[in-house]
Amino acid sequence: MSAPDGGRPDRRTLRRMTREQLTELGGRLDGVRVVARTPTSARTRARGRRATAAWLALSILSALAFLVCFVAWPSDYVLPGREGYTLYALYTPVIGITAGVAVLALGIALIVHVKHSYPDEVAVQELDGGPSEPVDRATAAARFAEAGDDTGFGREPLLRRAVIGAAGLLGISGLVVAAGGLVRDPWKGGDRAALWTTGWAPLSGETVYLRLITGVLGEIVRVRPEDMAPGSMLTVVPFRESDRGNPELLLAAERSTDSPVMLIRFRPGTAVVPRAGQEDFHYGDHYAYSKLCTHLGCPASLYDTQNNRALCPCHQSAFAMDEGARPVFGPAARSLPQLPIDIDDEGYLVATGDFVEPVGPSFWELGSRG
Repeated sequence: MSAPDGGRPDRRTLRRMTREQLTELGGRLDGVRVVARTPTSARTRARGRRATAAWLALSILSALAFLVCFVAWPSDYVLPGREGYTLYALYTPVIGITAGVAVLALGIALIVHVKHSYPDEVAVQELDGGPSEPVDRATAAARFAEAGDDTGFGREPLLRRAVIGAAGLLGISGLVVAAGGLVRDPWKGGDRAALWTTGWAPLSGETVYLRLITGVLGEIVRVRPEDMAPGSMLTVVPFRESDRGNPELLLAAERSTDSPVMLIRFRPGTAVVPRAGQEDFHYGDHYAYSKLCTHLGCPASLYDTQNNRALCPCHQSAFAMDEGARPVFGPAARSLPQLPIDIDDEGYLVATGDFVEPVGPSFWELGSRG
């Protein structure tokens, strides 16, 4: 079909041209010259279809496995050494591997299919700068459509449905990841919910002692009030007599992410202002607060004994420890949770209960049971 200007047809002429004519015209106008074109053999196409189908099946199975694991795999935090910790520790690797394999397999399937279906073609082209004109856009669209026909997706409904299914499942997986945190109930389990409980939670009525972190893994040093000098701070973790002789449980207590506590002994005469409802959480001038910053969970344990301030080194949140550990500087917006303590008959400091609010970073559904 001739063009009015001898080279570039007008819009009316373009609308009457077939796809083949547009493809040929586009190559001529763009200065593209096909040097060699070898159609793919039927045997190669068949082999490519089988390989593509196998990769798509793997992608679909992996995407389904991801969805099942994301929803059903136990993801509530479990202390190291406790029953169920292995499943909890595997949660992130499992959903990461299944999601990764689903994406990788889909990509490989597309590459394999194009490699075995698209004709081998060698073309040369001289490129000129400048914006694209309507004729260029029309011919480019025609070439893309022709390339789609060459891949065979239009002639292979089963293959087309498999690609759509794999891509759709990946899309659904992305939506599940985005919405999963909003659908799950962080308070599932009531008072035994993972967000409520730490290693300080009472178990079977057993006494929970304040155990000093000495730097020697597994060493057991229980703390008495007189062990601390006025104006000092110690890091302590929970200890039960049933843990004695069990290196795994002792090590788990030291490595637990939500159990480290700052035990502070204020100087005599310090005017300590307790938080409402927590007036009896301390023993004398000894107070215990979570070591985890309520901003992003860093250890807020740089203690200034002169001003009774605890500083988080990550983002410089500061807490007034003599005012219920309330934040006085930085991004933290919530006081450090306080651990209720007392002494037992032997004079050792013990926890009388768990924290009455979640420890660590704040979040939108945060509440208190105290």
